[in-house]
Amino acid sequence: MQTDVERALQLKRVAVVGLSKDPAKAAHSVPRYLQHHGYKIYPVNPYGGEELLGEKVYGSIAEVEEPVDLVVIFRPSAEALPVVKQALTRDDVRGIWLQEGITSSEAEELVREKGLLYVEDRCMFKEHRRLTR
Repeated sequence: MQTDVERALQLKRVAVVGLSKDPAKAAHSVPRYLQHHGYKIYPVNPYGGEELLGEKVYGSIAEVEEPVDLVVIFRPSAEALPVVKQALTRDDVRGIWLQEGITSSEAEELVREKGLLYVEDRCMFKEHRRLTR
């Protein structure tokens, strides 16, 4: 049986909340890596300008017009719950991924109540590399 990590990695339309303009940050390099491995990235960053990684930037998850399978969060743990609550207002989201170092028991509870995939405190880049070698 597949783990939530394995199932989440199969979701290819990804809203990345907190995608950074700074190439030195994981919040930039991880989404770029995912792009190069077949993922469609939707940058969500109200301060990100008009375009990041060649994609239109959205101010919130709610503004993304395209279907979103997975929401990946690069925000401090204290900011994760409001982002998750907003993501859960969409009917297309199938999973939530909190990047390495980010946890929220409240967010996990909400996501699991909805029956969606939930991953926290794991790096999507590292997990993809580990599972696709």
